[in-house]
Amino acid sequence: MCSQKGNSVVSKILNILRLPNDSTAKTILVALLLCFVCSIIVSSAAVALKPFQLKNKSLDKKRNILQVAGLYQEGQSIETLFQQVEPKVVDLATGEYADDILPEEFDQRQAAKDPLRNVRIPSDHDIAHIKQRAKYATVYLVKEHEDIKFLILPVHGYGLWSTLYGFVVLQEDANTIHGLQFYEHAETPGLGGEVDNPNWRAKWSGKLAYDAQGTPNIEVVRGTVDPSKRESIHQVDGLAGATLTSRGVTYLLRYWLSQDGFGPYLQKIRSQTTGEL
Repeated sequence: MCSQKGNSVVSKILNILRLPNDSTAKTILVALLLCFVCSIIVSSAAVALKPFQLKNKSLDKKRNILQVAGLYQEGQSIETLFQQVEPKVVDLATGEYADDILPEEFDQRQAAKDPLRNVRIPSDHDIAHIKQRAKYATVYLVKEHEDIKFLILPVHGYGLWSTLYGFVVLQEDANTIHGLQFYEHAETPGLGGEVDNPNWRAKWSGKLAYDAQGTPNIEVVRGTVDPSKRESIHQVDGLAGATLTSRGVTYLLRYWLSQDGFGPYLQKIRSQTTGEL
């Protein structure tokens, strides 16, 4: 029965294809067949290329981590250079390492979408405007003679048009900023998009994330920083014409450096090295 129906369909298609080229029925059929064939080709290509896409995405992430830490060398193997970096998964609530979770298998973004693996952020604490976060996060350690030299922390938060994803690097005191770099956002080119400007990124080096009371006090100011003021050590020049993006960067850093983010973890690091702030 099925074979007879199939033969009938094929027969009808062949009959339509025998019609003149200007026939409406033939035009529609050819268009449908073309769309069908193209969809199969595109789907097959997507499936076949997915492993390569995932690999390239992983390499790009590692490249950004190496760049923000100042470890990237043009022409050198990213995988080889990344051997200097030790990924660790951290329980954000306790600040302890979650050694039972493999960093290479943990996807923080996916975890943030999973009700079983995320935390809803109260509106009065959600200064980064991300609504929820994963219970765990992957940090990246750069060590020198077994001592921590750099702490590379993933951060994200909303700017003007988009969520900015990036990394902030702290020195061994878990307070002095070594660098900041965003690898994904959709801010306005020439305005908020200037977060990618190397000259602006260079202004973060040496700034202090916390004040004397241990409160995250880093800030992107409007205009330029007045170096004569004591608070300038916590301030970075604003992005011209991008007030909301600048404010977003301020608040996303303050959130992730607070007790709601990496605060408990960084306190443990400071207690092991330089003592509490």
